[in-house]
Amino acid sequence: MWDLFATVRHRHSVRHFQSDMPVEREKLNAVLEIACAAPSAGGLQAYRIVAVEGKDARARLAHAAHDQTCLAEAPLTLAFVTQPMRSEQVYGARGRELYALQDATIAAAYAQLAAVAAGLACGWVGAFDETAVRGVLGCEGDERPVALIPIGYPAELPQETPRRPLAEMVRTL
Repeated sequence: MWDLFATVRHRHSVRHFQSDMPVEREKLNAVLEIACAAPSAGGLQAYRIVAVEGKDARARLAHAAHDQTCLAEAPLTLAFVTQPMRSEQVYGARGRELYALQDATIAAAYAQLAAVAAGLACGWVGAFDETAVRGVLGCEGDERPVALIPIGYPAELPQETPRRPLAEMVRTL
């Protein structure tokens, strides 16, 4: 396994996957274990993860995400869905409006890093029709999808994305 710094530097958003190469069950389980080990407000883990592997479900998910074909092409998409009521019971409105969202997005980021560390590629899809995605995922009650992470073996190696300089990003008080 790589160290964390190498993993972070190696992670790039991949949009084209080898659809004929499934993600091995042991790699999927490792990614899910790391995602669920992510920090969460009060340890509540106010989210759930939906593993979308079926070809038809992946196609419907891609359509619900404004026809982003990477979701149909990748052999696996992990959908991160908030469970706001879980946080609200402990933290009130702030838990409902913020902590559940933070929990789900931190878990999604951990899943991305775990996927890269396991030799896989991934992306992040946040642009989608929420109602349509809820339908594909079978969301219940107040659950809200916040991130779709397509995962698989890359069919491309994207160029490194330029980053803003630290001096522009960080302020010291």
